[in-house]
Amino acid sequence: MEYAFLGGPDAGVTLRLDYRTFAYAGKFVVGAPGKAVLRTADGSPAVPDWVPEEPLPPTVDADEFDEDVAAAVSFSPDRTDPDCCRLRYVTVHVARRGEGLGPRLIDRTVSRLATDGYDRVRIAVNNPFAYAALSKSGFAYTGERTGIAELELERPAAEPAPGSDVGDERYRAGLRAFRDGDRDLDPVEREFIAARL
Repeated sequence: MEYAFLGGPDAGVTLRLDYRTFAYAGKFVVGAPGKAVLRTADGSPAVPDWVPEEPLPPTVDADEFDEDVAAAVSFSPDRTDPDCCRLRYVTVHVARRGEGLGPRLIDRTVSRLATDGYDRVRIAVNNPFAYAALSKSGFAYTGERTGIAELELERPAAEPAPGSDVGDERYRAGLRAFRDGDRDLDPVEREFIAARL
């Protein structure tokens, strides 16, 4: 896999990701946010033998999908803080999850955003799996929530945030926030959180 910074905010870059393969696929056809990906170096499919269970409708042409993408992230400046960039959506091919591609993509993107002059990077996450992956990339729980059951994470662009280490009290505070929050967790999420607390 190779890292590719496709363009910053307002560059008009779009991706056509298969909605059966990537969460948030529809968010990547919007040209305003910046985008970066991990993709195959030669343009070959990221998962050559993988076949989705659900067929495409006849109106959708599979040849239009960016099949070489294994993971993608979109980002844009924070509307209220010009020194902060927000990661908007992070998605990994369903057949490549658990390989560490998300943290690898985030690490490279945060380094690029630091080079572009951002002091801090933020993201809101809505599940404990994304929370753990972002912690591996140096993000820490801020203690803030959004109005839709998401926890706010932040890190300095040039270095990991204090308290982002797995097992750190700040990390565990975020896990407790998921456990005790308003959203009903599924059994796998509950088990994941309990094992880390």
